[in-house]
Amino acid sequence: MSEYENEPIPGLPGNLPAGEHIVWQGAPDWRILARTAFHTRLIAGYFGVLTVVALVEAIRATTASPTHFMGVATTIVVGIAGVGLLHLLAWGTARTTMYTLTNRRVVMRIGMALPKCINLPLGQVGRVDLNVRADGSGDLPLTLTSAQRLGYAALWPHARPWKISTPQPMLRAIPDATNVAALIARTCLSANPGGAMATVEAPTASIPHYGEAAAA
Repeated sequence: MSEYENEPIPGLPGNLPAGEHIVWQGAPDWRILARTAFHTRLIAGYFGVLTVVALVEAIRATTASPTHFMGVATTIVVGIAGVGLLHLLAWGTARTTMYTLTNRRVVMRIGMALPKCINLPLGQVGRVDLNVRADGSGDLPLTLTSAQRLGYAALWPHARPWKISTPQPMLRAIPDATNVAALIARTCLSANPGGAMATVEAPTASIPHYGEAAAA
């Protein structure tokens, strides 16, 4: 039995109060999460360079012997093990993550070793940013208007990179990210017609009409 089997509603710590309903639920794609949060391609490239260097040095050795190629083999094995471990962590992170949008809040159920649920009332969401990729997946950082700050370490990897002093919770590696961002923006506007939620930023050029779609 896992710690999530006792959830009355998957992704939520308890039953929804009267008048609240789920608008959308989703989770990261673990393969995209591995590439973007755990940088598996970068790590694989690094070990690839080390392997080539070790191989060149072994070939150039004046007294080449099987011993010289042990370093090459060791580098390959360590690289495969390291990248494999990062993929496993990405899979575990995605498996234990559930993002929920209701008509009143965004709930982030995250954490493998220390599971937690983070509730973000829609009235505290000041802006939804969108970083979309060529395959349609993307990351959705949320700018909060509340004075209360969330810890970067407690959020990671569900936090906007490099925003350490002012951490921003982020829905990460979401398939069909453009439509999900628009849905969050519309839900925020519906929940707070006179509030601050009136802007959706799309920093990538691949969706030039996104702001118009979000406001529709």
